[in-house]
Amino acid sequence: MVLIPGTSLMPSGLLGIVYFIFLCFLFLGISIVADIFMEAIEVITSQTKIREFVDDDGKPYNLEILIWNETIANLTLMALGSSAPEILLSVIEAVGTLGEPAGPLGASTIVGSAAFNLLVISAVSIIAVDEPKKINDVGVFFVTSVFSLFAYVWLYTCLSIQTKDVVTTTEAWLTLIFFFILVALAFMADRCFASYQAKQKTDEEKEKIAQDEAMKIKKNHLRHIAK
Repeated sequence: MVLIPGTSLMPSGLLGIVYFIFLCFLFLGISIVADIFMEAIEVITSQTKIREFVDDDGKPYNLEILIWNETIANLTLMALGSSAPEILLSVIEAVGTLGEPAGPLGASTIVGSAAFNLLVISAVSIIAVDEPKKINDVGVFFVTSVFSLFAYVWLYTCLSIQTKDVVTTTEAWLTLIFFFILVALAFMADRCFASYQAKQKTDEEKEKIAQDEAMKIKKNHLRHIAK
């Protein structure tokens, strides 16, 4: 829409201003779409169900709990929502260049986004807090960190060592399988840590956690009503 006939005759300074304004317009559109997408994911992950428990005295009681596990939600739906722009860019480029050599947009966008999240977002999150934060679940953090670094090694192996500049069907299926292995290992680490925490907590701490979870669920319901 911007590269119309005659624009190359415009002064470079004016053309740069026009391109910059149009680029800001595109970023605004992406932010609106991404915000709506993330709100939809929040609605999905905040769904609850009533589950029956039995206390130490043998008396049953009902408790409203979240359907989605937070670790699974972060690694699947939340990751999909935050990576939707680069995924769509890669798909558009792949569909638009069928039968032709792949362009640099897809791989560069994904690698750049992952590097930005790993380095810049982590650094800003650390600087933004007043005091150091402790990682609560080290097991899940270790699994995701190892797989994040492995992803770079695997991408380099596929494109530079095994089949240079070509991604085969086998490599694509293996990449997809690695993702499910990541989700499974992270879920196992999350459950092991939750079991360890449950054994270490007293009855008062368990009651406080239950109240915090109930309050979180109520806040999610109020947020949806407000929206």
